[in-house]
Amino acid sequence: MQTNRAPKPALHHAKPLPVDRLIRPFQEFAKFSSAGGIVLLFTAIAAFVIANSPLAAAYHGLFYEHEIALTIGGWRFVLPNLELFINDAMMAIFFLLVGMEIKREMLVGELAGFRKASLPVAAAAGGMIAPALIYVSINWNSGAVHGWGVPVATDIAFALGVLMLLGKRIPTPLKVFLTSLAIADDLGALLVIAIFYTHDLNVEALRTAGLLVALLVAINWLGVRKTLPYLIIGLPLWYFIFQSGVHATIAGVLLAMTIPARERVDPDAFIESNRNSMDMFEQATRQEASVRKNPDLLAAARTIELNCEHIEPPLYRLEHKLAGLVAFFIIPVFALANAGVHVGSLDEFSSPITLGVMLGLVFGKPIGVMAASFLAVKLRLADLPRGVTWKHLHGAAWLAGIGFTMSLFIANLAFAGSVEFLDEAKLGILSASGIASAIGLTVLLISYRKPAQTELADATAHETGHAVETDDEDSHAEYAA
Repeated sequence: MQTNRAPKPALHHAKPLPVDRLIRPFQEFAKFSSAGGIVLLFTAIAAFVIANSPLAAAYHGLFYEHEIALTIGGWRFVLPNLELFINDAMMAIFFLLVGMEIKREMLVGELAGFRKASLPVAAAAGGMIAPALIYVSINWNSGAVHGWGVPVATDIAFALGVLMLLGKRIPTPLKVFLTSLAIADDLGALLVIAIFYTHDLNVEALRTAGLLVALLVAINWLGVRKTLPYLIIGLPLWYFIFQSGVHATIAGVLLAMTIPARERVDPDAFIESNRNSMDMFEQATRQEASVRKNPDLLAAARTIELNCEHIEPPLYRLEHKLAGLVAFFIIPVFALANAGVHVGSLDEFSSPITLGVMLGLVFGKPIGVMAASFLAVKLRLADLPRGVTWKHLHGAAWLAGIGFTMSLFIANLAFAGSVEFLDEAKLGILSASGIASAIGLTVLLISYRKPAQTELADATAHETGHAVETDDEDSHAEYAA
């Protein structure tokens, strides 16, 4: 049997894919984040209840009294307890995902270009400065002023999870704005961690880590598209960052910045190659439907597989694979290990650290976000997103006060030497996140009003008998095309 030559895969650089298709991973991540935020909420509640129950001793023993060791030949690596393994090793995967989100948003998302990025970046900056000032003013003479970084962060998963509870009452651009704000906030929190919570640098380890980053950049430049080589190099990168004195999770961010984010396929060539492959596959099945007996079937299928693999940039592919793992396993496990705060008495709520964190998140965040956003719009540096009002932004600003994951993470760094201070900070984070969620939901519910355009469209649809699609999923159906 004569074998036809399989079409060449579409591997040529050409005009870029439409931006709408490139931001599809954002939509998928938002779905993961919102659902993961609900899981995170219940996990945090479970940890808090366990820590204040007769199971508290068992809880403490599980996370704080068993070391984690890895031995290879004469080399031995030891972490003192499971909590440190979760915070330093598992959370590096979380920061890898955060780094990829930041990179994607800066390339094609809401942080791409000055005009688009100005509003969420200004809001994030204001939402970091105001809480830090409030915390410092309360703790100036308390000996815990270095914990100012705790209330500056926004938890993207938790905030989105709360926002998604309102469903269609919230315009989609507001969800995009809050996500962009949280991602810009994450970038600021990463800088805070790297600059202000790094001590006793090991220059040799840092130099080795730098060489590994250079190697990652080199393989990106050479066109390596598989994610596995990047992840393999990422393991020793994590180890040397850990040994350097910089927090090990920064390795995840550095790794993310080197993973390719551009496609290799010309869309027209992709369509033509796949169409030819499908024609070849259909023709071959008429002769022999067995892949084992007809190599043309396998060749055509392989070409389609290669095209689909190359059209999705490695960064998007890896981000998609990690989103579920992070949202439904790593972050809940982190919450389980870190949200278990024992409350002895109500007096603990009056400590300067607890008050500083609570007031910083609950009041500092919305004040800073709203003030900076108002200033950016009045100076004509930015515009409100289409369909978003100041009332909507006001509600989102309260939700920005949900610090949780990042705040807990920074608290572990800021108060590593004091269990008492750490527990007070955690108590402030948990309380503030609950209060900010309740106020944000209330403000958004009060501000909800069916837009006049939608009412007119509904009336027209009723008269003509045609349905008007308003669901967020339907409004983005083009991304699935």
